[in-house]
Amino acid sequence: MTFEEILKSIRSGKHQPVYFLFGEEPYFIDQVAHVLESEVLNESEKAFNQLVLYGKDTQIGSIIDEARQFPMMSDKKVLIIKEAQELKGWDDLISYLEKPAPHTILVFCHKYKKPDKRTKFYKALEKSALVFESKPLYENQIAAWVTQYIRSKGFTIDSAAADLVTDYVGSDLSKITNELDKICIGLPSGGKITRDLIADQVGVIKEFNVFELSNAFGEKNFSKAALIIDYFAQANKSGFLIPMVAQLHSFFYKVLIASTHFKESDPVLAKMLGISTVYFVKDYRTAAKNYSRDSIKNILRSLMEADMKGKGIGSSDDDAALSKEILLAIFFEQELTMAKKMAIY
Repeated sequence: MTFEEILKSIRSGKHQPVYFLFGEEPYFIDQVAHVLESEVLNESEKAFNQLVLYGKDTQIGSIIDEARQFPMMSDKKVLIIKEAQELKGWDDLISYLEKPAPHTILVFCHKYKKPDKRTKFYKALEKSALVFESKPLYENQIAAWVTQYIRSKGFTIDSAAADLVTDYVGSDLSKITNELDKICIGLPSGGKITRDLIADQVGVIKEFNVFELSNAFGEKNFSKAALIIDYFAQANKSGFLIPMVAQLHSFFYKVLIASTHFKESDPVLAKMLGISTVYFVKDYRTAAKNYSRDSIKNILRSLMEADMKGKGIGSSDDDAALSKEILLAIFFEQELTMAKKMAIY
């Protein structure tokens, strides 16, 4: 079953005795668990018949004992196991899976890790439980997902704005929905989210965000890029480097694609770049004119090195120092490459 089908089934009262939710995307797992936690029982029933346990603090035996207990003044009880990836001894659950308690909805939230599908436990799961793998969306799927999410809220969003969400927020669906929900609060019924609205309310300052930083690099605007990086260093203190590097790597990777397929039409190139509108194609074409393919490849390597340094591998510099290193590495890539070649000889 898909994520949407699971939610529809739960809300129609068709509950499964066991839900095993696993995968690398926590958002879908959290949403299914939230609906089961908030919509199956009414408030008076929850006091005695709903329990949340954590994998690192409990054992399979205790979960089974709790699941087999009868509900009080209710037909159902809901037992949610968060951080289930921390549980040990999954084989002990097989006997319960063979005959699950009909009055209990048992939910396992198994994030980030995948269970071994070759085990007896997993085979028992497939027979008795609703097993759902929560997969992260590809970057080129997020804009369409944002559009659908906004429609489900009763609003609309233009394609350029949907593309900007990923540039400003990243691919973390929980963060994306949090920002979109804040915007929706201030919109009139049936209102439309525009590119400028995203820039004003999601970008910290319209001129100082990772999207504008990418464009500054693409345009080879040294002073603007330096100002934005300095703003990041002053405003964020620490923690800004890794998402900044991820955005720049994504940008220059697309610039490399644009450089390789420069003669393609805007619609074709937009599809190749994984963006839903031709609006931003011009930005990648501009950057492709300003950097040679060899330069782009060297920049991508520099960004990967910066990512490792930002994670503490091979460097003790702080985010501010490393960000300035990136600034120089990108703008003076050709000069640095030439200097290295001269040093060899």
